[in-house]
This record gives sequence, C-alpha cells and structure tokens, in this order.
Amino acid sequence: MEFEIKEIEKPKLKNPILIEGLPGIGNVGKIAIDFIIDEIDAKKMLEIHSSNFPHSVFVNEENLIDLPKIDVYYKKGKKGDFLFVSGDIQPLDEKSCHAFCEIILDIFQKHNGKEIITLGGIGLPKIPKQPLVYCTANEKAIIKKYKTKNVNSNIFGVVGPIIGVSGLLIGLASKRKIPGMILLAQTFGHPTYIGIRGARELLAVLKDSLELDLNIKSLDKEIESIEKEMDISSKTLSKLTKAMSVQQDKVSYIG
Repeated sequence: MEFEIKEIEKPKLKNPILIEGLPGIGNVGKIAIDFIIDEIDAKKMLEIHSSNFPHSVFVNEENLIDLPKIDVYYKKGKKGDFLFVSGDIQPLDEKSCHAFCEIILDIFQKHNGKEIITLGGIGLPKIPKQPLVYCTANEKAIIKKYKTKNVNSNIFGVVGPIIGVSGLLIGLASKRKIPGMILLAQTFGHPTYIGIRGARELLAVLKDSLELDLNIKSLDKEIESIEKEMDISSKTLSKLTKAMSVQQDKVSYIG
C-alpha cells in the first residue's frame, strides 16, 4: 500500500479553492487550517493513509490510538466552495511527498478547482511580537489578486527552499497550469513552539481575501495564555541556570 484513500462524502463542488495547512515551522499552517475548519464547520470528505507516513500512532481524546492520516474537508458557500487539507503529519521523504502532492492535485482537478493556497512559517531566532506575512506563487497574477498591505511579496533572500507539501504542491501545480500561492508567516523557529500569533496573521489575510466568516479575536486569549506560560518557563530556566552556576563555583577539586 502506497496510499489508501477512504471516501467519506461525495460533495458536488463548483470550482473550489484548495487551502493546505500541514505541520511545519511553528505549526502555523496547521493551526490556521484547523481553526478555519472548526469555525466554518467544514465537513470531512476524504481520509488518506499511507505506509509513507511516519511509523507512529497518536493517542486521541478517548485514550485510544489513531494511525497518522491526512484529511480533506470541504465547505460549500454562497460566495464559493472550498477544499481544506489538514493532518498531523507530512509524508516522510521526497519521493512520497511528490506522490502525495500529485494525489492532492488529482483530487483538486477532479472537482475542477480554481486555485491553491498553501500555508507555512518562516522560522526566526526569537518570538516575533508582530509577525509579518510573506507570499510567493507560481505566477504573478495570483499574487496581484491576493496581495494586500499586510502581505509582503518581496520574499527573495528572506527564505531559502520551501520544503514539504506547502512548497512542492505549488511547484507541481504549475506543471498542470494551476495557479497557486504560498503564504508564510514569521514565527519562532523552535521545534516545540506553538505559533498561534503567526497563524493569526495568516487567518487575517485569508479572512479578508476570501471573505471567510472567522472570529479571529477568539485566538487572542489563547495567544496571551501561551506566551505567559512561555515567559514563566523561560524565567524558571534562567533561575535554574544561575543556581547551577553558583553551585559549580562553590565546588573545589583536589587532585
């Protein structure tokens, strides 16, 4: 088994926009896409399993295990239809990432999709208080369509290669003449950091550009809570480091 696709529903969609947000730097894309799915009550359409996904399981809220999977959701709306790609993992290697992206593009074209937007993060050495959002794309027209004063398209030299599904999906889309754009929010580059502030900036751009009905302010309390916890942890670590340093200064060695 390379990929196993389980069909949950068969919606009839009209030229949907596909938005992808899988785990990455700060998990900003995943946080943003999961927030949208919950807020607009999107419905699950497909489950994708694969032996090319990480060799692990996740413990769910019922204290049982789930195999890693990637889900495709949909939402029909008066102003347009959407597909959302969400999950807890990405394919493990380059070959499986290519294969997975081709599957997503097949699904997209099966529903006569209009364009693709992928979400990701730009890792910084410190936590940004006001994260900037950058964009790049596989054609200039889509940048012009979505660019606002809150989105910076001067990205050359700001990022290196855009690794994983968020970059490759847009690259492969260009071979099929599918317009695609990548939105990247600044975030702290630490692997355990939860980049809600960066995700919030991505959501603000998507809300305005796509006229999504999102209550982004509900994230503000969560951001405040997480940053307080991080501040406390940082201060505790600092005190511990100083204490250890003092103890080391007191130790004498005889030899």
